[in-house]
Amino acid sequence: MADAVSNISFAPSLRSSNHLPPPISALKSLNSSSYPLNCQRLSVKLPSTLRPFSISDSNSQIIEFTEARDISRNSVSPTRSSTSGFRVPKAQKWWDKGLQPNMKDVTGAQDFVDSLLSAGDKLVIVIFFSPGCGGCKALHPKMCQFAEMYPDIQFLQVNYEEHKSMCYSLGVHVLPFFRFYRGAQGRLCSFSCTNATIKKFKDALAKHNTERCSLGPTQGLEEKDLVALAANRELSFNYTPKPAEEVPMPIPATVGGLGISELDKSRSDSEQPPLPLPSTFLKSGHVSKENAYVG
Repeated sequence: MADAVSNISFAPSLRSSNHLPPPISALKSLNSSSYPLNCQRLSVKLPSTLRPFSISDSNSQIIEFTEARDISRNSVSPTRSSTSGFRVPKAQKWWDKGLQPNMKDVTGAQDFVDSLLSAGDKLVIVIFFSPGCGGCKALHPKMCQFAEMYPDIQFLQVNYEEHKSMCYSLGVHVLPFFRFYRGAQGRLCSFSCTNATIKKFKDALAKHNTERCSLGPTQGLEEKDLVALAANRELSFNYTPKPAEEVPMPIPATVGGLGISELDKSRSDSEQPPLPLPSTFLKSGHVSKENAYVG
């Protein structure tokens, strides 16, 4: 068999001074029932520069030369880089593991506002986290479990490191941090909790996860939060503040041309008791010089 391989002449272009004979990358012998007389079929993988071909020797052995390809496309193998050799595939980030269909990563301020408005009457839970926060990493598996248990709740994840300016405008300075929103009521509550104080999250979920119908349009973020996001020059978010509503002044009622307040004042003045007369006599009966009345 070795003699058959050594007698093969490759293409002349590969035997030039600038190219070496192509190496044999794999050699595999197979016993196949499709070949009579116990013929053995040998497959040799060659580089893509040569075309596949096959030969046979005097010992009824068939040698097939094919292009070298990956053995299994489904297998994960490191890829070769032109500069640094083999490249190891990147590991999945912990905040991307176990995500449910009702969990979404916020990509920006506009996406955050639109996600709250499009939720309608659904309960929306916003999770503010940081990749380097140990408490956030410990809570992530439980958040995925809650999302699986409550598919009607929308979970929004906000990466603090990627959206630090937006979090600053929203007043988020502690991590992990949670905000609950729903329909026309807008923000229901906001708090921070860890794995040790997860009961705070469960209590808020039990309180606000009740079926209800909003009697108005979905509010989403509060007016002050929208104004703060629009004022932040680092964010590409535009918002026009709503005009202040004018409160009508009450018109005072009149009775006989006089206002109610003036009428009450005149009545109070007329109903005042008369002033007491000054005492001109002492208890002893003698006239006091200081209190004597000069007629």
